[in-house]
Amino acid sequence: MTTSSDGTRIATYSAGDPANPAILLIHGWAQHALCWGPLTERLKDRFHIVAMDLRGHGASDKPEDAASYTDTALWADDVAAVMDLHHLNDVTLVGWSYGSRVIASYLATHGDAALGGVVLAGGILAIGSAREDWMVGPASPGLDRDLYTTDQVRLLAATARFVDACTARPLDRQTYGLMVGANALVPPLVRRALFGADWDMRPTYAAMTCPGLVIHGAADTVVSPATGEAAAKAMPKGRFLPYDGVGHAPFLEDPDRFAADLSAFVQDTRKEQAA
Repeated sequence: MTTSSDGTRIATYSAGDPANPAILLIHGWAQHALCWGPLTERLKDRFHIVAMDLRGHGASDKPEDAASYTDTALWADDVAAVMDLHHLNDVTLVGWSYGSRVIASYLATHGDAALGGVVLAGGILAIGSAREDWMVGPASPGLDRDLYTTDQVRLLAATARFVDACTARPLDRQTYGLMVGANALVPPLVRRALFGADWDMRPTYAAMTCPGLVIHGAADTVVSPATGEAAAKAMPKGRFLPYDGVGHAPFLEDPDRFAADLSAFVQDTRKEQAA
């Protein structure tokens, strides 16, 4: 556990030898660090893996004011606090879905001098009024009002629908249950506030100087694959890698491939820096 600049406590988890290259995993909207379990198992022998619960999620504190989730600097400071706690430098940030907003916040506030690279998985590229229609898939959480209700029957049913929509093929029973349970830990106020700001992240990613990799499921119905292409195009050193037949959670649907692609990206960026 670490504390951010406003006093919010952020839960963290780590695996692997701290002497190995570092990867910081940042989950998406209404999720939990546990979603990275299959990926962590495949990488912890070669990398220092750190994951965090976003503010309002999992075991992290859940402030009850919307401003705690709309302030870009706070998201940035959460990431910085986790990096400081685990002594992460030359770290690769990996963001799933809303994790792209969190990474963009860090870039906009702290720059990328401490980063080895950035990897987005089904990452969003804008929120609020800055989000364009082509960025949104038919299963976007912004389109289902029941995901924000305090009516528990409707909320739980909508959460189950959303988790179903996150993958092109059904998840195994245990993983699906964990994902639904993780969503249920996030209060409706937090779910709503996460999309409260208006921000186009493309200029921030365009200013990034470190390498970037955008992995996006070609069958993603939550965030359009075109959004992933646009994110990679915005990055000066970006590369777009689509996964055919995969939905919004490529690291869960094809963890072996995702682990191999992430590992190769980290190793290649370190070789380029050493050259």
